[in-house]
Amino acid sequence: MNIATKAIDLLVNPPRNSDPDRLRAAVAGKTVLVTGASYGLGEATAQKLAAAGGTTLLVARSVDKLNELAATLTDSGGRAVAYAADLSDEAAVADLVDRITEDHGALDIVVNNAGKSIRRSLHLQYERPHDFVRTIDVNYLGPIRLLLGLIPPMRERGSGHIVNISSIGVRVPPGPRWGTYQASKGAFDTWLRSVAPELHNDGVDVTSVYMGLIHTRMTEPTPSLRRVPGLSPEQAADIVAKAIIEQPATIEPWWAWPAEVTSVLLRGPVDRAAQLWYRYTSDSGNAQEVGSE
Repeated sequence: MNIATKAIDLLVNPPRNSDPDRLRAAVAGKTVLVTGASYGLGEATAQKLAAAGGTTLLVARSVDKLNELAATLTDSGGRAVAYAADLSDEAAVADLVDRITEDHGALDIVVNNAGKSIRRSLHLQYERPHDFVRTIDVNYLGPIRLLLGLIPPMRERGSGHIVNISSIGVRVPPGPRWGTYQASKGAFDTWLRSVAPELHNDGVDVTSVYMGLIHTRMTEPTPSLRRVPGLSPEQAADIVAKAIIEQPATIEPWWAWPAEVTSVLLRGPVDRAAQLWYRYTSDSGNAQEVGSE
């Protein structure tokens, strides 16, 4: 990374270090559920929470990876429990809720991180309605089903905190090829914000974290994203920790508000920039394969 790129990276993603002592005070002795815990941000968040003394419930589809992570966190002195489940499967989510409630009762913190990302041009989706079904199931319906089961005990107890890992694309106009993904993320974001006042009335707080780009295995297949400044999973997990410590209504990059204003006041130039971005970038190899996910 050259000096200019480093400078841009620091401008877009300035260092944000949460206080380990404050995180320990926020989660020690509490039960925290993290979805999408097997890789990337979910894994990094689980590691941070377990190290801070929280009983960390790991949820994802990959049984072996979850068990491996749970063992690693336990061997390091933390407490972690793996719950393999596919959030796109309604029956599996219902069973997951029953198991977690029976084992742990009302949870203290839920980090909704699991997500399905699709970056694909419209003309490649004409015969792929399942692209929309997959993203809706994982990014919208899945977490709703999960929370509909986990929220009642939290409200009955009168305390809890839900942290939703959203996308900055929900706040500013998403770029070309991202419509399927961003639409599903936006749907859940809208639902959660709409019920937040009801939850707050019963002692359950909601924080929406509008994440910028995180460099993970999810972004690796897209060459253009590899060149864009972004966060490491560890840096992003630090922002999640900040959300848990401070419990604000929202967390977003400092440039989110200026970008929102610019997208309204300079809509024409912004639209032209998006058109140019589409023209001079391409779909990844995976996206162009008809039989790919």
